[in-house]
Amino acid sequence: MSESIRIYLDEDVNVLVGEMLRARGRDVLTTRDAANLGIDDEAQLSYAAATNRVFITHNRVDFERLAVRFFERALTGESVGGSHSGIVIAYRRPSRELTLKILQTLKGLNAADMSNQLRYI
Repeated sequence: MSESIRIYLDEDVNVLVGEMLRARGRDVLTTRDAANLGIDDEAQLSYAAATNRVFITHNRVDFERLAVRFFERALTGESVGGSHSGIVIAYRRPSRELTLKILQTLKGLNAADMSNQLRYI
């Protein structure tokens, strides 16, 4: 059986999105839940990777750069930061609309499908 997708929301994503996703049966952790408010972007992505969670953010510029850095590390065989559980960069929209878009994007996918993927919604 394939592992279902677990989600980690960046602090720039409204915590209401997390509540709405949980109400629809998704395993969601916010940076607030994890006591990770204010830590740097690479540490956020590393935390998501270590906990096998797809990272969802609105921060396109920084996380595109980090995705490339993680990919380059994977190519060189570095063990730290060499892979992640997936990054979803979301366009800012109302919480309900974003929640539905996340659900639509992840529908039918499992954790392996999102591994080292960068998706835009």
